[in-house]
This record gives sequence, structure tokens and C-alpha cells, in this order.
Amino acid sequence: MYPAGKMSKLSLIAIAAAMSLCAATSNAHAQAVIKVDPSTKEKPEEAPVDKPEIRSLPPAYDETMMRLAEILGALHYLRELCGAKEGTLWRDEMQQLIEKEEPDETRKAKLISRFNRGFRSYQEIHRECTDTAAEAANRFLRQATHLAAEIPGRYGQ
Repeated sequence: MYPAGKMSKLSLIAIAAAMSLCAATSNAHAQAVIKVDPSTKEKPEEAPVDKPEIRSLPPAYDETMMRLAEILGALHYLRELCGAKEGTLWRDEMQQLIEKEEPDETRKAKLISRFNRGFRSYQEIHRECTDTAAEAANRFLRQATHLAAEIPGRYGQ
């Protein structure tokens, strides 16, 4: 233990946090107690209890999905640039991904933004199909295949 008057700063913080938690728990418990008016024989009424705000968190695989969206955008540009003649294949894949995922509007906008970022970043660099552009497209194909298999395998989606 600590000699008298020699508690660590961390111990004091932990004690203060525990006391705050106890006070908050007691306060919440006191608010939930049923009020009974002894002068009436009617049903007791419950005191209103504040409901906690429920926030929706992104799925655990969210960053992987964002990366996949960016790769699909890059593939949409690079494969067409290098003559793959796939038309809108990669944009259609992105659309299917969004439809299957059913994200809220904020997350949907982020996925679309990442797709567009992948497209634009390679559009700014590569104006014609070079060996580097073709290699990047091949690398992205491998990465997309890997990520598409990883998400359901790792997260069960």
C-alpha cells in the first residue's frame, strides 16, 4: 500500500471515477423508484427515466469495405483505360455492394466517396495505359478478390 498521504495520481483518479459512477448509479436508481401516494389506492406511477441515446456504430469490417470501394473505383478507371472493354462492370459491382450492404445515408455517401476517390486519383495520374497502370489494375484485381473473400470469411457477412 501507500504511506499516509502518498497515493498516486492514478489511484486518486480511479477513486474519483468510482465515486462518480456510484453517485450516477444511485441517482439513476432513485429516478426509477415507483412513487406511491398513500392518500390514494390507485396504481402507482413510475417516475420518468431518461432513455440512453443509442448510436449506430459502423460494422467491424467498415474500413475493409471502404478500401474495397476505393479499389473498385480505381478498377473502373484503370481497366477501361487499358482496353478491358468491361463497360460499367466495376461501377455495377459497387452498386450491388451498396444494395446488399443496405447502409444508412451517411455510410452510403462515404462508400460512394471512396469509390470516386479511387477513380479520380488514378484518372489524375494515368492518361494512357502504361505498364505501371496495367500492373496497378492487376494488383487491384488481386486485392479486390482478397477483400471480397475476407469480409464474409472473417466477419460472417
